[in-house]
Amino acid sequence: MELTARDFERIRRENLRVRVSEFARLWLTAERRGDALTAAGEKDPYLHGVQMTCRWLAGMITRAEGPDGPVALRVIAPITGRRDKAYEELIAEELDAAVSAMSSQSIASPDFVAGVCATLSWTWQHSGRPPIEVEQPDVRRTAEASHGRHAAGGDSLPR
Repeated sequence: MELTARDFERIRRENLRVRVSEFARLWLTAERRGDALTAAGEKDPYLHGVQMTCRWLAGMITRAEGPDGPVALRVIAPITGRRDKAYEELIAEELDAAVSAMSSQSIASPDFVAGVCATLSWTWQHSGRPPIEVEQPDVRRTAEASHGRHAAGGDSLPR
C-alpha cells in the first residue's frame, strides 16, 4: 500500500503517546513489509495486525465501490470492527478488547491479535519497543543532502 503525505498529515497527535515521526516510521515499515510479503505470495497475521492498527490510529480513508460509484470509508478498528474515527476513549477500549481477546481460548487469529495488542501498547501506553523492527532513517545521507542544499544556496533545514 502506497502511503502519501496526506495519510501522514491526517494522523491525530492526541491518538499517540509516541512521537508522530516514530509512528510514521513504524507504519511505513509495516506497509512496505506487507507489500513485499504479498508480492511473494506470503502472509503474516502479526504484521497484518500492526498494519490494521496503524491505519485505524492514523484515520486512514479507503475507497470502495458503492451502488452509485466510489465511496470513502474510514478503516475499521482492528478488534471491535467499529468504523468510528480513533480517539482517546476508543483507543483505550480497543486495547482492552485486544487484551481480552489475547486471553480468549476461541481466538480466530492469535498472531493478528498479538500484532494489534503490541501496536496499541506501544503507541498508546508507550510501553516497550515498537511491535516490529523499524527502519531507521539514514542520518548520514540526510546530513549530506542538507549540507548540499545549504552549500548550493538553497533553504536550510528549520532549526
